Amino acid sequence: MVKGVASDWKCHLCHYLQTASEMPTNCHSDELGEKYADGVNWDELGFRIIPTDSMYTMKCSDGDNFSQGHLIPYGNIELCPSAGILNYGQGILEGLKATRTEDGRIMLFRPKENALRMKMGAERMCMPSPSVEQFVDAVKQTVRADKRWVPPPGKGALYVRPLLMGSGSVLGVAPAAEYTFLIYASPVGIYLKGRPSLNLYVEDKLRRATPGGTGGIKSVTNYAPLYQEQKEVRAKGFSDVLFLDSVTGKNSEEISSANIFILKGNVISTPALIHGTILPGVTRKSIMEIALDFGYQVEERVIPVEDLLEADEAFCTGTAVTVNPIGAVTYQTRRYMYNLVEYKTGNGAISQKLYETLTGIQTARLEDKKGWTLEVN
Repeated sequence: MVKGVASDWKCHLCHYLQTASEMPTNCHSDELGEKYADGVNWDELGFRIIPTDSMYTMKCSDGDNFSQGHLIPYGNIELCPSAGILNYGQGILEGLKATRTEDGRIMLFRPKENALRMKMGAERMCMPSPSVEQFVDAVKQTVRADKRWVPPPGKGALYVRPLLMGSGSVLGVAPAAEYTFLIYASPVGIYLKGRPSLNLYVEDKLRRATPGGTGGIKSVTNYAPLYQEQKEVRAKGFSDVLFLDSVTGKNSEEISSANIFILKGNVISTPALIHGTILPGVTRKSIMEIALDFGYQVEERVIPVEDLLEADEAFCTGTAVTVNPIGAVTYQTRRYMYNLVEYKTGNGAISQKLYETLTGIQTARLEDKKGWTLEVN
């Protein structure tokens, strides 16, 4: 193993390099001649970490710009105890997928949007960030290096996780002196196997985000506060939690890690990005454009819970879930106390049509007329 050294109050990110004997080397080929990692049951992929071959790392000091990064073997990292990410949560994450087409090509979906969102989040968290070009190039390098871990067509995707963190040492409440950009990846299957319609519980006491906070960026601090409520709700048989706005407690905002949409007549609506409490999802943005192409009127607006309960259909979007129908919502009020409100989730549902179109573009089954996809190999 090779370790970096932390000294003079400066923390360096160190990587425990795996030996050749620890690295997976066996692989097999399909009829297209593409090599795949051996020992993976591609038909039973879940949404969990499966270690790949490589990851990407790049550093810079506060006040400087990121320069040349490089690939290293996938493995653990070492941080000094006073690193900004560990003490004050100074970190941003992203998520995107690489998918394999029927003819063996590997495609990314709108990686520039993830790069731009990371830059926006980094500015809010007082961090330098890679340029859009650096971000996209780093993602491409990582996917190429882990090419054999991209599942066969229709079996899943390679989930790519870029991280930006304050890796430098800091004791007082202040930005770190050094930053690390890191990308790792893992093959994943369908986030919700079989895409079952969701059974949501509307949380009317705890809040996910507040105006002026960090709900509109992918800060690493956004998610752990949701775990307790999510765990309790799932123990009661619900799929997930829908959170309301923190000002009035009456308007729908987000599920734990997904945006929400409703359909009423010919109008598709999603909560507006007006207070910085809702994440500007890449899938959200794409679905809005596809819905417009289908002839629907698309609105970004405040959505009271009552509008959700009275909708013709509801669904959520995100990199992990893609597009998933919402089958039921339980909302505890005087009027709808623990009522189960059913939505249209049959074959004619708009969510299914949007899902098929989006995934068709992502996997090149449908022509990409918008220039959203980027071929890696």
